[in-house]
Amino acid sequence: MYRSHTCGELRDSHINNEVTLSGWVHKTRDKGFVTWVDLRDRYGITQLVFDEDRTSSELIAKARELGREFVVQIKGQVIERASKNPNIPTGNIEVLVTELNVLNESKTPPFTIENETDGGEDLRMKYRYLDIRRNPVKNNLIFRSKVSMAVRKYLSDEGFIEVETPYLIKSTPEGARDFVVPSRMNEGQFYALPQSPQTFKQLLMVGGLDKYFQIVKCFRDEDLRADRQPEFTQIDCEMAYVEQEDILSAFEGLTKYLLKDVKGIEIDSFPRMTFDDAMKKYGNDKPDIRFGMEFGELNEVAQHKDFNVFNSAELVVGIAVPSGNSYTRKEIDKLTDWVKRPQVGALGMVYCRCNDDGSFKSSVDKFYDQEDLAKWAEVTGAKAGDLICVLSGAKNKVRAQLSALRMELAERLGLRDPEVFAPLWVVDFPLLELDEETGHYHAMHHPFTSPKPGQLELLDSDPGAVRANAYDLVLNGNEIGGGSIRIHDKDIQATMFKHLGFTPEEAKAQFGFLMDAFQYGAPPHGGIAFGLDRLVAILGGQETIRDFIAFPKNNSGRDVMIDAPATIDDEQLKELNLKVEL
Repeated sequence: MYRSHTCGELRDSHINNEVTLSGWVHKTRDKGFVTWVDLRDRYGITQLVFDEDRTSSELIAKARELGREFVVQIKGQVIERASKNPNIPTGNIEVLVTELNVLNESKTPPFTIENETDGGEDLRMKYRYLDIRRNPVKNNLIFRSKVSMAVRKYLSDEGFIEVETPYLIKSTPEGARDFVVPSRMNEGQFYALPQSPQTFKQLLMVGGLDKYFQIVKCFRDEDLRADRQPEFTQIDCEMAYVEQEDILSAFEGLTKYLLKDVKGIEIDSFPRMTFDDAMKKYGNDKPDIRFGMEFGELNEVAQHKDFNVFNSAELVVGIAVPSGNSYTRKEIDKLTDWVKRPQVGALGMVYCRCNDDGSFKSSVDKFYDQEDLAKWAEVTGAKAGDLICVLSGAKNKVRAQLSALRMELAERLGLRDPEVFAPLWVVDFPLLELDEETGHYHAMHHPFTSPKPGQLELLDSDPGAVRANAYDLVLNGNEIGGGSIRIHDKDIQATMFKHLGFTPEEAKAQFGFLMDAFQYGAPPHGGIAFGLDRLVAILGGQETIRDFIAFPKNNSGRDVMIDAPATIDDEQLKELNLKVEL
């Protein structure tokens, strides 16, 4: 056998035992009369000792030739360590080596395999297999496995059945571009990789499997950022004979279980907020409620003066920054520059200091007196010592801009504690969104989302007013799950397709299989999908999902380790009846 114990296993109780260890050479230290080698594996580090008083000269010479990341096997005796290291679990012992076998040599790694490495992100992604040896990445992957196992246990115990659905499916419009796969056996035709198993899980409800789940890969060909990947993993779930309340209750249970099992944290409260209130109070539909700084709409108290910037704006809105009056003018100018960046897009920022003596000092004092500014403070909830930051403009844009500022300020003020967890259900989303460029409506979630009971008739008269029977679960300012009660009636689904601009022929071509299934007794059903990558990252105290994926893509959607995507040779193109023109 290659090892009798792991490199993180040996303790005082093993002293005088003969052991066999295998692993990577983490580092060596040669003091002339003694050589130490730190041997590392997934489980930890054990110090090896080669002592000229107790070790043969041949073995010492062999040890001195070891390089970093050599794979070795040793045999030896566990002894008490003279200079103990309280920072590692094996710090009380070391192994006096009696036999050393080099299993494989290693080139010098392009970066150090340490917790704090000297390798940049691009370099570490190119050599991801080496990066995984580092504790931060290794521990993230182990943590992800723990979360996945907990999900499976909870859902299985609740009677859910895990069912695999196909990866090679039909291209359907679900909001993002599909990745397509040519079919060699069906000339000129293509599969698509699923953006989600949406229609299949609905068909499983028609099939009578009333509680389904799957931890499944999904694929979307969209522009990327730090928290997006072209392939990602969902905890996909569906239930039959349920209403919205049943879904929310079931998956509050899952979230509570994960927080307790994985983090040791008990949370009872899952507040609920409508989409409209989330937008009005926080400027986005996934608010971070670990801290305050709720929006205060100032139109009534800031307009109708002589300040035309506010008078001409659709919305004037502000937030109170706790203890922000301590900011210098230079710091406030930097905040103003921050909101004027293209990524945020504000034209400027008005501020008002709330002084300790109860007076106010604003950048627009010439237009507003102390009584006016006191009303600003009342609307935003500002107290003495705070700073009020005010933006104005078109309603939707200015809300997004102030939301970005709120999050930036919270980050600077240390209000986003990764060990504090604040879940929130956002409900009552609009069913449809208006595309301002085309003037057409499209589904805010997907075409199978049911309208709220009693609102179907509004689709003809006021489609923008229809609320969806949909819900998102938000955790610490991130959407970790979203779902809806589905349409299960063929005629209602046809009506929905009509309002989304599908002709009957197009609806039949795209979704005829689902419409046909609805004719055979489809039960009422609904579900939710959690983003596993994001959920794991948040539970792990981070917000970048890439750190919790074994082999992630970069921001251009490339795997720089295997150099994918790549061209294929002419013979393959010919076999697939494809021609590439650039």
